[in-house]
Amino acid sequence: MRIGMILDNVYPPDPRVENEAIELIKEGHEVYLFCLSYDKNEKVEEEINGIKVRRYTSNTIEYKLSALAYTFPFYNILMSSKIKDFIKNTSVEVIHIHDIRIAGAAFLANKKFNLPTVLDLHENRPEIMRFYPHMQKLYGKLLISIKKWIKKEEAFVKNASKVIVVTKHAKKELVDRTQILKSKVAVVPNTIRSSFYNDKNDLEIPYKNQKEDLTLLYLGDTGERRGLRTVVSSLVKLRDEKGIKNIKFVIVGKTSQYLEKMVSDNSISDQVKLFGWQYDTTFPNWIRESDVCVSPLHKNIHHDTTYANKIFQYMSIGKPLLISDVLAQEVLMKETEAGLVHKAKDVHDFTEQLLKLYHDSNLREKLGKNGESFVRNHFTWDKTSGELIDLYKNLN
Repeated sequence: MRIGMILDNVYPPDPRVENEAIELIKEGHEVYLFCLSYDKNEKVEEEINGIKVRRYTSNTIEYKLSALAYTFPFYNILMSSKIKDFIKNTSVEVIHIHDIRIAGAAFLANKKFNLPTVLDLHENRPEIMRFYPHMQKLYGKLLISIKKWIKKEEAFVKNASKVIVVTKHAKKELVDRTQILKSKVAVVPNTIRSSFYNDKNDLEIPYKNQKEDLTLLYLGDTGERRGLRTVVSSLVKLRDEKGIKNIKFVIVGKTSQYLEKMVSDNSISDQVKLFGWQYDTTFPNWIRESDVCVSPLHKNIHHDTTYANKIFQYMSIGKPLLISDVLAQEVLMKETEAGLVHKAKDVHDFTEQLLKLYHDSNLREKLGKNGESFVRNHFTWDKTSGELIDLYKNLN
């Protein structure tokens, strides 16, 4: 089958798109990828890992219009013409739409071709949009309606031939809300490939864990909803109330202003290390230099129904987790016993769980081994992509 994947972003990188495409190619399908380019010197067409990539020129104005995709028709009209060209020139037999921002344009373009459609929901986009910075400003609240995005998502789900979500929790929430058949929805988690923990590299990172320290690690976006304020507050509490100063918190991700201010105001830069954005190829090395890895997410519908890919990266290298009680994470910890769980936003509870790990190296080792065994034996991409393969085998 000739599959046309639609992505409203640049490529590479996109681990989920790449993983799905490669797996489908292994099954004998041809995969063509529609993606965007903001670089005039970038190749219009090229093959990457067997994926036939076709890039369409975009610009800053189009990017900004994407936030208004379901307020005004401009973005959908502009993108649909490009998608029509893509479908016509690749002769694909099915459209695989990555997320709902470009779904309106894809469905509009497909009116001419009437191809089967697979809607791949990487996240609960309407719910997570509530926390975007521009949605906290007056113009965002006036121009962008979350209710409209929810209604559009529900309409796309009902119109699609098949739907893909990332967790069983997301499937339940979507089926309950839209009343579609369970059989229409496949669960394809954001797991990792074994190469992540097997492939060694000699890339140097600017941090070395010291024997006398306990190093906490966080990889990824540092926005408020990620809960990093809880961790920093805990370290301040432990320093001021118990005199514990040998817990280091390493943060790898684009630094947010609130974090810089928090570190400065509390004079804790000797413990909280902000390293900014780093190449993802170095992630295994950062994890190996840590003792405990954290994912202190705030509770919301999106976090309750998705997994942060970082937790599987952490587990695959045998590191114990300290994570918040958002539903998907909490259930995973009960099933795997790979880490401890704290109440989201609760500095006192986070501190209590952290102290258990701080004082007990045997507990850290046990939890780390449990996580490593689970990921390597049950939860790598080759073991969790079965529903994706079955979906295309049974696609009408």
